[in-house]
Amino acid sequence: MTNRFTTALERLQPSAYSLMRVVSGFMFTLHGVQKVLGLLAHHAPPAVGSQLWVGGVIELVCGVLIALGLFTRGAAFLASGTMAVAYTQFHWHFAFDRGFFPVVNDGELAALYAVVFLFVACFGAGTFSVDALRQRAGR
Repeated sequence: MTNRFTTALERLQPSAYSLMRVVSGFMFTLHGVQKVLGLLAHHAPPAVGSQLWVGGVIELVCGVLIALGLFTRGAAFLASGTMAVAYTQFHWHFAFDRGFFPVVNDGELAALYAVVFLFVACFGAGTFSVDALRQRAGR
């Protein structure tokens, strides 16, 4: 039973990975849409050129690229670093008390995006991506 279950799940690995990449990229894009365009937000967009605005542009552009699987490694690496900075600067604040924990400092998404996008940067776009299509076409 376990072998069949494991085998069935192993067959789904490329699809599951692509689904994770697409969904996380799309959700990351929505954060950029909020910050840069002010859509789907409960607050006004930050000032153009501010650190939050630049972060929003990175979320918007890298999120789209990650979701499409285009220039995936670079986009995911930039997105991962951006989220590591966001977590450290805006959530953790180098607190070694209760504020250290993401569930307390509201940094779960930043921490999770940082790790997921580092994984995507290391793993690449996967089978179902524009990068894979470009590679098959010889570019």
